Amino acid sequence: MKNWFARLFGSARGGAPTPQDLPAQPAGPGAVAIPPRSEDAAPDLDLAFYRWLAGPCSAAGVAGGALLIDELTRLAGQPEAAAGLVPRVPAVIPQLLRSLRDEASSAAGLARQLSQDAVLVAEVIREVNSPYYRPATPVRNIEGALLLLGQNGLRMLLARVAFRPVISMQPGQLARQLAPTLWNQSEKCALAASLLAPAHGADPFEAYLAGLMHNIGLVVALRVADQALPGALPDDDGFAAALLGAARLLSSRIAAAWDLPPAVASAIAQPDGGLLLAGALAAGDRLAKLRLLADAAQPGFVRSAGALAPQERKVFDQLSESED
Repeated sequence: MKNWFARLFGSARGGAPTPQDLPAQPAGPGAVAIPPRSEDAAPDLDLAFYRWLAGPCSAAGVAGGALLIDELTRLAGQPEAAAGLVPRVPAVIPQLLRSLRDEASSAAGLARQLSQDAVLVAEVIREVNSPYYRPATPVRNIEGALLLLGQNGLRMLLARVAFRPVISMQPGQLARQLAPTLWNQSEKCALAASLLAPAHGADPFEAYLAGLMHNIGLVVALRVADQALPGALPDDDGFAAALLGAARLLSSRIAAAWDLPPAVASAIAQPDGGLLLAGALAAGDRLAKLRLLADAAQPGFVRSAGALAPQERKVFDQLSESED
């Protein structure tokens, strides 16, 4: 996977950079200043989401939590080994993504490449006929789908198809039960972050990639937990906070090892670091978690959704419309 991401983004960097190595994203012209969020709001939402996510798979008194955190810390220093714990992407996707970087690529050529994979064809057709795109008439072929999606839409669609098996299809009891919900949150986060990116002065596609990528470390954590813990996660807020922090760092290191844009890895590692992309990712992550908690009628979060600012409320509503 590292090689095709490197060819897609043309990165010459090797290894996993530390947060200090990752360059800050400069402010773009016309960037809109976004007021900072309350420092105590994010942890409360993060922990609430984790409790809801892990609820049926957690229990008091489960031993081994510290060993799990230690193993995640070790894997953060060996991101290639951590990446080996998740599936690889279909071979046709790297070819398509490389073609999308070539401005000379024709729609017909892209259609021919896409047609090599029947699953991708079905996914593209399904996507463009979804309520999100609302075509005037049903789209029935690849050429019409590409015309409607456009280049950036196709890049996002292919990125989502590439990451779906990485996150949602996992063996092991814990990963099998929790990974599908993590994928749902990742999709919503990616969409919200890309929609909010212009207001933060960030690149929408980088924001989309960051949203899809930010839960990878937590998926790896579930894979490790399935081997190290007795079928349940410790029901303890201290463990949860340590797990979320270690998983976020691991997501960042894997993103760097796969040669995603440096700003993606940095935004995941430093959600409050002041980078433009980090602001878009943090806002998208918050709205995605709030959407799932509100839809699950979790106490307090329905009211929180009702108190959103108009721009965020519009994106929040679109996260519901994006559901299959």
